[in-house]
Amino acid sequence: MIRDRIDIELLERFEQGIDPASPHKSTIPARIIGYGEISTIFEILDDTQQGLAFKRLPIFRSRLEMDRYEELFLEYNRLLGEDIGICVPSYGLVRIYPPDGNLVIYNVQEKLPADSICNRVITELEDGSLVNLVKCILRTIKSVWTYNASHSSIKIGLDSQISNWAIKGGMPASKVFDDDIELIYIDTGTPLMRINGVEQLNTDLFLRSAPSFLVWLIKWLFLDDILTRYYDFHLVVVDLIANLYKEQRKEAVPLVIDAANNFFETGLAQFHLKPISLKEVRSYYREDAFIWRLYLALRRLDRLLQTRILKKPYPYILPGKIQR
Repeated sequence: MIRDRIDIELLERFEQGIDPASPHKSTIPARIIGYGEISTIFEILDDTQQGLAFKRLPIFRSRLEMDRYEELFLEYNRLLGEDIGICVPSYGLVRIYPPDGNLVIYNVQEKLPADSICNRVITELEDGSLVNLVKCILRTIKSVWTYNASHSSIKIGLDSQISNWAIKGGMPASKVFDDDIELIYIDTGTPLMRINGVEQLNTDLFLRSAPSFLVWLIKWLFLDDILTRYYDFHLVVVDLIANLYKEQRKEAVPLVIDAANNFFETGLAQFHLKPISLKEVRSYYREDAFIWRLYLALRRLDRLLQTRILKKPYPYILPGKIQR
């Protein structure tokens, strides 16, 4: 079990000496291994923690909030792995109670080989192989919407962008992807689940990492749209394809759109999905890139205000420069 491999005492010392602005300069240094739009994935440079990937969530103000997040996280992972049949990495949660500030949960996963993560994989693929990989992702995520269609009260959301998938066992030497390829879904730390139409994830937790002067605007303009997209198969696939622009594979976008639309007609005919157009994908990507570029810039401004002007600690690890 992965929890047996986590040195909780070391993790407590890591939290005490962390430098969120420069994790590699922490008392116990860390190395960044991946960025999301909101969170950062890192490894702790201690021999006892080799093979583990950490995501730090310093966003909780009470043990009750921690209880509710942990319960939802565990159920989301269970549903994906057991009921829906999507492979997820070995995982564990560790709670840390600092003397000051928010309470912290560390989301710990088995560290997967870098060359198995699909946004790395696609840098080596010809367009045809990339299309085949996306088809594998579509076949995998179909199981989520099949599950949702058969359950009236519970719906599972998924962020299917290319960096959230890994190839179990690594990329095949042939670079050919077929029905035997098993994918691992990585991004389980944002457990998206609705019961009777009600979002179970307390989104206020994740808004705490946003600049306080922006929270009301994000809620008003963006939050519902951002969350809803992950429950809509059409938009999930649009998001997946648009992500290829960010990953510098825009030349493959028209081919992937054709493959996705063919899959809509054949593998997903029962859902009657609207075809995807190149115009829709381009428009979606421009809007999405603008939102996240602005959001990160304002978070960096907030860090500057907190640390330089107000002389307060800034507890969040921000992503580095993200190429778009």
